[in-house]
Amino acid sequence: ESDTELGILDLRSDSDIPDIPPPTDSTPEILKKALSGLSARWKNWWIRGILSLAMISGFFLIIYLGSFMLMLLVLSIQVKCYHEIITIGYRVYHSYDLPWFRSLSWYFLLCVNYFFYGETVADYFATFVQRREQLQFLIRYHRFISFALYLAGFCMFVLSLVKKHYRLQFYMFAWTHVTLLITVTQSHLVIQNLFEGMIWFLVPISSVICNDITAYIFGFFFGRTPLIKLSPKKTWEGFIGGFFSTVVFGFIFSYFLAQHQYFVCPVEYNSETNRFVTECEPSELFQMKKYSVPPLLQAVLGWETVNMYPFQMHSFALSTFASLIGPFGGFFASGFKRAFKIKDFADTIPGHGGIMDRFDCQYLMATFVHVYITSFIRGPNPSKLLKQLLILQPEQQLSVYKTLKSHLVEKGILQPSLRG
Repeated sequence: ESDTELGILDLRSDSDIPDIPPPTDSTPEILKKALSGLSARWKNWWIRGILSLAMISGFFLIIYLGSFMLMLLVLSIQVKCYHEIITIGYRVYHSYDLPWFRSLSWYFLLCVNYFFYGETVADYFATFVQRREQLQFLIRYHRFISFALYLAGFCMFVLSLVKKHYRLQFYMFAWTHVTLLITVTQSHLVIQNLFEGMIWFLVPISSVICNDITAYIFGFFFGRTPLIKLSPKKTWEGFIGGFFSTVVFGFIFSYFLAQHQYFVCPVEYNSETNRFVTECEPSELFQMKKYSVPPLLQAVLGWETVNMYPFQMHSFALSTFASLIGPFGGFFASGFKRAFKIKDFADTIPGHGGIMDRFDCQYLMATFVHVYITSFIRGPNPSKLLKQLLILQPEQQLSVYKTLKSHLVEKGILQPSLRG
């Protein structure tokens, strides 16, 4: 057989992609009965509204339970989003009965999570690891172990290749890896942001949620002008209304969060109590300062100066990204769904679709926040550096001490000792 004949099944246009069965209606019966007299448009409005309030309430409950529960939530969302995307690939190409596709997909998910979360443990739980010899081995050779695990999956994929379906199997291999990039890498960045302080987690996520809700409301009541063909229901009125609402929300929300150590302090693990702690002296970002109002605004506001937290200015950048660039994550997801002729990624949440339908913009936001922190905010972290020093051998610690002491003496910060 020629390569052309082997690849016939793979050279298909979008119109040849098999239709995926539409998701079933998962709306609770009690809501169906209560809203039975409404039109489809208003019924969807109420279902989305009620479920949105329920999800927001649950989110606040998890915030109350602490940082560890938020990390578990992020991990759970990551796994569910991965499942929804992989399932689409499985449904589209199910008739070919590709061997090991599902098993390898989940195996690669475990490998990548092992790598990323192992890096996090080594970075933030150094003192805890130092006390346990079995963990020291895993951390010391973590990257080698991670690579060996991935290599095993790679070899299994090669062994699973079947004649006549080579190209299709490589399509699905790429599908798995792109899905890992979208879900696991981004969720890892979300947790990295959380360790910088819960405020860096809450403000971006809340800004995206606010933009999604307000853009929907403005579009529902005032929308007339289509915004983009990929999402016919999106309108310029909703897009603009969502932008201004999100900026105002981010500014006010940041003001309230910046007043509490629980939200602004970096999340650190206390090895003595085996708990995450959020206690610190707030940085300058979260200390009230006086700013001069620009002359043009003085005439409008009647104020010459204003007291605010520096972080509120950063919240403007976060809110602007959430409302102007964040929606493109949703447009990307819409294009993906149109390519495979589906309305939603799943039917997990009535009126909203799947988990991925609600978090398509969040992943793009997570990357921006991480880049923003590393570019404009994060400086040397004495606490983190001290943890790394404590792991060193005593002679290594002594060498660091002597070098640092010599440096401080040269700069005149310390007086030279009488004993050389």
